[in-house]
Amino acid sequence: MDLGIADKVALVLGSSQGLGFDCARALHAEGVKVVLNGRDEAKVLAAAAKLGENAFAVAGDISIAEDRARIFESAQQLAGPINILVTNAGGPPPGPMEVHEHDTWLSALETNMLPAIAFAKLALPDMIADGFGRIINVTSFSVREPYPNMGLATGVRAGLTGAMSAFAREVADKGVTVNNLLPGLMDTPALQRVYASQAAQFDITKDEAQARMAASVPMKRLGEAEDFGPACAFLCSRQASYITGQNITVDGGLVGSLL
Repeated sequence: MDLGIADKVALVLGSSQGLGFDCARALHAEGVKVVLNGRDEAKVLAAAAKLGENAFAVAGDISIAEDRARIFESAQQLAGPINILVTNAGGPPPGPMEVHEHDTWLSALETNMLPAIAFAKLALPDMIADGFGRIINVTSFSVREPYPNMGLATGVRAGLTGAMSAFAREVADKGVTVNNLLPGLMDTPALQRVYASQAAQFDITKDEAQARMAASVPMKRLGEAEDFGPACAFLCSRQASYITGQNITVDGGLVGSLL
């Protein structure tokens, strides 16, 4: 299927590895010019090199307000006006709610909620001018069904979900859609930190914690980054122009909610 976005430009945050990289790769395969981002310059340059022509790298920390404007302006200079924005960031630390101090909550907001809102505001003028815009926020299945030891991540991402739900309706008549992708138990570095934490908490090995997580998924396996990118690319497509304000779960059937 031709997704009809070969002439577009995407900025994909947190894309030097994992789910962000797979979104960038799927978009690039559709002929989109892709700007990758990450804090580690060497890693993001290597990630862009893997994709090849029409893939660009901009290093920077999205949790730092001054970096956000620089990242966005650099992306425009390298590739052109931004039509597609994918927001993504490594999750906050796992653990029971009582272990997280006030500063940890503020850090999570500065990494997992506020940057997505700031970049959406930066991208909106380009999208309105083009009459086409796609904003995809990578959040978590725990927004739909809370998961033990992930209260911090769930809290800040649920806040982002609410803000983006309102935003989707504010810009829907301008050709701009706003949707969230909710990964389930994907075997990425972020989840590896979670099952390492669970191994310590329950005095089991990391392999046992990983196997227990996989067994909890109806498909009986953890998700891989390669399971995720095509869903991201489709939501950015012209065929998805009537889908907005939605939370699409990519989880192997893990979430048990009816809606």
